[in-house]
Amino acid sequence: MKYIHILFLILSLSVPPLFAQGGGANENDASTSAIVLARIKYSGGGDWYNDQSAEVNLLKYVAEKTTINVRPTFESVELSSDKLFNYPIVFLTGHGNINFTDTEAKHLRSYLDNGGFLYIDDDYGLDTAVRREMRKVFPEQELRELPFSHNLYHSFFDFPNGLPKIHEHDDKAPEGLGLFTEDNRLCVFYTYETNPSDGWADPEVHNDPPEKRETALQIGTNIIVYALTN
Repeated sequence: MKYIHILFLILSLSVPPLFAQGGGANENDASTSAIVLARIKYSGGGDWYNDQSAEVNLLKYVAEKTTINVRPTFESVELSSDKLFNYPIVFLTGHGNINFTDTEAKHLRSYLDNGGFLYIDDDYGLDTAVRREMRKVFPEQELRELPFSHNLYHSFFDFPNGLPKIHEHDDKAPEGLGLFTEDNRLCVFYTYETNPSDGWADPEVHNDPPEKRETALQIGTNIIVYALTN
């Protein structure tokens, strides 16, 4: 994998006020400004909570490879909660069904329209529900595949052929799909038939070879960097 040498590396990443994290009186300035990739807690029966080491390991990797201030911890948030707006990027994954209430769909749309970013990874069996529920959030558009030239594939590491294949599900090519705000900002990135987040989990969970885990962590880093800088 060719590494992109960024001329101006992110020396100090300032989070917009809408997404200033933290809030506890005992938390110091560093922890309150640190980025956490929060897991979306949804209803419908899917296992939103699986592989809780995934985000922790990804954020540790981001801390190692970049100068982004992160807090490698597992946190979850419900779509109906105002705490959603504390996180500049949130993550949804699992197997099976998802259900958004009308209130949750409207709240998520407001979050995305105001600068938030949602990453969705199909852990297998989630695709039908993802497409159905995201139509509640963006009824005016369909998920569309990103071209290989899209900045997300080149935001930190270079992926000239687009989304890498991490896990084999149904012998299909990996797809990276997106939804966009009115000003054409990518605000939802959905990975299908690849499952990068399984490659973030602790090695013994899925027994991925080291090179697959490295690639998964690299594309995860690209997602974080892109979400925070676009």
